[in-house]
Amino acid sequence: MLQLKFLTRIQIPRKKLYYGLIAVGVGACVIGGSLAWAKNTSNKPIAEEIAMVRTIVVGATGTAQDYTYSGEVRGRFESQLAFQVSGKIIKRNVQLGTTVNAGDVLMQIDPRDLQQNVSSSSAQVSSAESQLKLAESNLQRYRQLLETGAISRAQFDQYTNSYEVALAAVRQASAQYAQGSNQLDYSLLRADKPGVVTSITAEMGQVVTAGQTVITVVQDGEREVEISVPENRLEELRKAGQVKVTFWALPNVTVNGAIREIAPMADQATRTFKVRVSLVNPPAEIKLGMTAAVTVANSTQPQITVPLTAVYQDGDTPKVWVIKEDTLTLCPIQTGGLGNGTIQVLSGLQQGERIVIAGVHKLKEGQKVKFGGASL
Repeated sequence: MLQLKFLTRIQIPRKKLYYGLIAVGVGACVIGGSLAWAKNTSNKPIAEEIAMVRTIVVGATGTAQDYTYSGEVRGRFESQLAFQVSGKIIKRNVQLGTTVNAGDVLMQIDPRDLQQNVSSSSAQVSSAESQLKLAESNLQRYRQLLETGAISRAQFDQYTNSYEVALAAVRQASAQYAQGSNQLDYSLLRADKPGVVTSITAEMGQVVTAGQTVITVVQDGEREVEISVPENRLEELRKAGQVKVTFWALPNVTVNGAIREIAPMADQATRTFKVRVSLVNPPAEIKLGMTAAVTVANSTQPQITVPLTAVYQDGDTPKVWVIKEDTLTLCPIQTGGLGNGTIQVLSGLQQGERIVIAGVHKLKEGQKVKFGGASL
């Protein structure tokens, strides 16, 4: 019995030792295999991913770009008429669209106060003329006394001066009378040129001030179209090669035009510049106020345009991906006007360069690519 217990105590440690040795061996094999695999893996090069991109070859186009502006048919000369004196309007002789001739009375203001001024000036003239007659009689009488030596030269000079003062008073009163007569005539607003009434801004019973516009008359003669142009199109407008004018009410009529006048300052409300386009030999069917469309064709000049999808924008400067020897390079550009899904490139690109036109925000500098595409 004692021998059996002794053998059992010896066998148990041997089993633990045996299993421990097996565990150590397995661990050594796992570690050795991992190190060998890692060594073999690190020696293999990683294959670089080459992306397939859509591209085009940049080329210059010579197609002229047209711009169309809406406008209104206006007269070459428009007179904004106003009374030269203040007063209450008591008569209006014209309507919108009335054809008038030079000298026709268009409106009249109440002349009663003006008539009273004329009457007062006339009385002053009569009074001054009476004083002049008295001064003239005294001067003749004292001239005779001077010749006989009855009075001194100093006394005679006093009467001479009185006569000159009376003469000046007559001239002053006459001038005031003429001014009053003119103002009485100004109570009638007359047309200075033949034309058509296009605007009336005052009615009977309204009190107007001197210089306030009440009627606009478009003079007979030349017709033109007024359009509004943004400031970024002014230079192109000055270099326009051809101007064509069409009319909404006359679809079969097209008239040649010429840029006559460009406003030096922008309109305060619209921030656009008023431009007048003269009509060359317009037909009689064209009437004032018609809606017109002015098409401006720029001179044919080579220009580079690229699709909008080719522009890479990550800041204030637009850029494009240029492919050089199958490698991407990000190049900044200066852009111009927009087209139908395209944008004009003013600088930064040369003809013959190949650029990426799709997926530009998924690429990176120096990346190798494969491409396909055609010239733009």
